[in-house]
Amino acid sequence: MAREIAKVGVVGLGTMGAGIVEVFARHGFDVVAVEASEEAVATGRAHLETSLGRALKRGKLTEEERDSLLARVRLVTSLDEMADRDLVVEAVSEDLDLKRGIFERLDKVCGPEAILASNTSSLSVTDIAVATGRPAQVVGMHFFNPAPVQNFVEVVRTVVSSQEVLDDVVVVAERLEKLPVVVSDRAGFIANALLFGYLNHAVSMFESKYATREDIDASMRLGCGYPMGPLALLDLIGLDTAYEILDTMYKQGRDRLHAPSPILKQLVTAGLRGRKTGRGFYTYEGPHSPIVVADALTPSDGDERGGAEARSVRTVGVVGSGTMATGIVEVFAKSGFDVIAIARSVDRTTKVRSALERSMDKAVIRGKLTEEERDSALARVTLSTDYDDLAQVDLVVEAVVEDLDVKAALFETLDEICKPGAVLATTTSSLPVVELASVTKRPADVVGLHFFNPAPVMKLVEVVATVATADDVVATAVKVCRELGKHPVSCGDRAGFIVNALLFPYLNDGIRMLEQNYATADDIDTAMKVGCGLPMGPFELLDVVGLDVSLAIQQTLYREFREPGFAPAPRLEHLVTAGYLGRKTGRGFRTYA
Repeated sequence: MAREIAKVGVVGLGTMGAGIVEVFARHGFDVVAVEASEEAVATGRAHLETSLGRALKRGKLTEEERDSLLARVRLVTSLDEMADRDLVVEAVSEDLDLKRGIFERLDKVCGPEAILASNTSSLSVTDIAVATGRPAQVVGMHFFNPAPVQNFVEVVRTVVSSQEVLDDVVVVAERLEKLPVVVSDRAGFIANALLFGYLNHAVSMFESKYATREDIDASMRLGCGYPMGPLALLDLIGLDTAYEILDTMYKQGRDRLHAPSPILKQLVTAGLRGRKTGRGFYTYEGPHSPIVVADALTPSDGDERGGAEARSVRTVGVVGSGTMATGIVEVFAKSGFDVIAIARSVDRTTKVRSALERSMDKAVIRGKLTEEERDSALARVTLSTDYDDLAQVDLVVEAVVEDLDVKAALFETLDEICKPGAVLATTTSSLPVVELASVTKRPADVVGLHFFNPAPVMKLVEVVATVATADDVVATAVKVCRELGKHPVSCGDRAGFIVNALLFPYLNDGIRMLEQNYATADDIDTAMKVGCGLPMGPFELLDVVGLDVSLAIQQTLYREFREPGFAPAPRLEHLVTAGYLGRKTGRGFRTYA
């Protein structure tokens, strides 16, 4: 039976500590919070009052509830005030020596039954626990920022943590209306171990000038539905905090993908630590402001096209009859372009026409399209099986099977048929665009236009330029995307482009975590959805994408970058070999009805 925990102590009144104080006080706990000085206590009180003021303004708290909450909180400057606490949560900066010193002092001050917990996000809880004479009563209690809002808590057990203590802390987390997951003491636990590898990869992508900070962030927001782009998120977290977390994880695990990108240390050394200093990857109106202002790195209109003039595009050809091809036809037709859609057979053209009509009828029912707009869009589509009908189009978008030989043969054909000056585009998500350009006599006219599925809904398009792509072709691709109401991002011809290059190594890391029996698929998915605010956990997403597709993309990334950490996880390979491909086969990482 869980012990009664009513009196809680919190050490540290920074943003996170103040948030933890608020969470406990909101749920009826008697809270004593300690800081090092009266000045720090005043700052902590301001954090708490500001947060409560926001809740009051939004109607999530009444004045009576706020006053009652504040009455349960006492702010002090001496650790001796923790003597009668049942549970103490430490929430100071990520400095091992500092934390060990605090725990050593708490061990002497607190009663023999008191539980001591660290809110560390990356340091070894074991290293902290051994500074006490009660390591069995020391656990990690990792809240997520902002603590009053985020509903996930990682409860971290060491090899000597008492099961009774863990059970008690889980009960406390549930009383706080949080979703607790118990994990072992390993660098980064679940969420940070997966999140910070992805963030570090994004920093490396920016540092190498592969894509702009704006395009990297837009890609993950619009392509994956993430609440924030990786570089904006790092600015929010704090670049100094991010550096410390990555450095700690690298020192513990020696995974090169966790070695902090050099630019992180450079920015921190220069005092550019993110929002809290008013400048990090972006520049803000002032310290702690969320409002981004233009700076020397802010792209002006036309930067991505090298000042080149776009070619005129009025008639578009789309080759393919699958879901992606049909969606692209719909997008162009609804945007006023005349479209010639090429399929392999009359039967397939009929299916394309039916799919277009169904999709647009749904848009009419939902009020997103009028009947007149639907009829006009359908009238602009010509369906054919004859490639010669593409002779006069201004742009051709290829959307056939993801097979290099098939696509290369198609580009040879398009090169022979299409008029001079026509832009030839591929929707490939992983194959080298330059391989397709090289089979034509017009490599300067070939570009990648990677739409995301479903094309009528997803706003992102990756515009991929090869070493041979002409500036005016890139300009044309960008202009066309904007005319479609899409958000184009520009990048070079490298495996995975932006989105898949950042997404799939993260998914692969999730599989490796599962293989090592560190956490279950359910717990990992919960950590990333609830703790990090992602729309889907890695295993949910893998099953939706298809494990065969995921494996092919991961293999492509590994072949291109030769990065050991990108090698496909064996579990993924085994599931594909067994024919367990995800939702489409009824079984993947999970089994479906």
